[in-house]
Amino acid sequence: MTDATRPDGPLRVVAAAPLAAADRTRITELEPRLDLVVDDELLPPMRWPADFVGDPDWHRTPAQQRAYESLVDSADALYGIPDVDPAALARTVRANPRLRWVHTMAAGGGSQVAAAGLTADELDRVSFTTSAGVHGGPLAEFALLGVLAGAKNLPRLTRLQRDREWSGRWPMGRVEGSTVLVLGLGGIGRVVATKLAALGATVVGTRRSGAAVPGVDRVVHPDRLVEVAGEVDAVVNTLPGTAATEKLLGADVLGALRPGTTLVNVGRGTVVDEDALLEALDAGRVGFAALDVFATEPLPADSPLWNHDRVLVSPHTAALDPGEERRIAELFAANATRLLDGHDLINRVDTVEFY
Repeated sequence: MTDATRPDGPLRVVAAAPLAAADRTRITELEPRLDLVVDDELLPPMRWPADFVGDPDWHRTPAQQRAYESLVDSADALYGIPDVDPAALARTVRANPRLRWVHTMAAGGGSQVAAAGLTADELDRVSFTTSAGVHGGPLAEFALLGVLAGAKNLPRLTRLQRDREWSGRWPMGRVEGSTVLVLGLGGIGRVVATKLAALGATVVGTRRSGAAVPGVDRVVHPDRLVEVAGEVDAVVNTLPGTAATEKLLGADVLGALRPGTTLVNVGRGTVVDEDALLEALDAGRVGFAALDVFATEPLPADSPLWNHDRVLVSPHTAALDPGEERRIAELFAANATRLLDGHDLINRVDTVEFY
């Protein structure tokens, strides 16, 4: 990659997503060669930390929309996908021939790039990066919550408390000595594996290359999921949503689980066949499911998952913590330095499978 500094000045970065004042300062202190432009009047107010979509009731006036499009069309690089909208991304790429880099706020930003329907030439001209890894710690903690809740039979405890029933004692399961299958050993999966290993679990992970990963006792190819499903006490999905991963956890894999297996999903909802999951729950093969993501979001009000007594529903919020915006800003600054110095970008989107 060649030096991205323009002859007439520094790299012009336009914030297409909300960017707090402290993080603007952080970015420019970490990489002073940037001309960072932020117009708060053109960006939606956030409802909570890292709410890059912003308040849905907020709208630009026609004049503001023209100003916003003019601003993003002047950028060499964008901090965020315009309006987190694939159609707006496509418009911007086509209207701005100088654009060379777009950073997405989401770890799974590749799916947003795919939805933009860009041509091969456009994908070659503009580099896209994601915020993968930024959410590893918070998501790994949610994964631990799910695995622990399954081992300790949280649904039974909840039912007993609700019914004010002081039952007899029973032996609870333990994470130590259990075997946990982690689907995907990227940024999130590696952190999950490390934390599970620290609790004494045997970790089996999936990886196409088969290369060893710290904290993972055995690495298997994804094609062997059915084979290994019957050996584990819990399954944690961290995989992105791609054509290759859609409904990967389907009837064949879920049907091979031992009775009472815990399932945790902190990857993408499309990886799990929800109809097959409900069947596995009703049959007892899945004893507990902790789900932060779903095939359709928001989860439809008529989904049986809402009312299932062995399912924990989290509204896609497990990745969010007070430090998320800061970590994304630091990642962006690090990538800006790499771009300007001619090095490969971190978390560059694979424009074949879009992850």
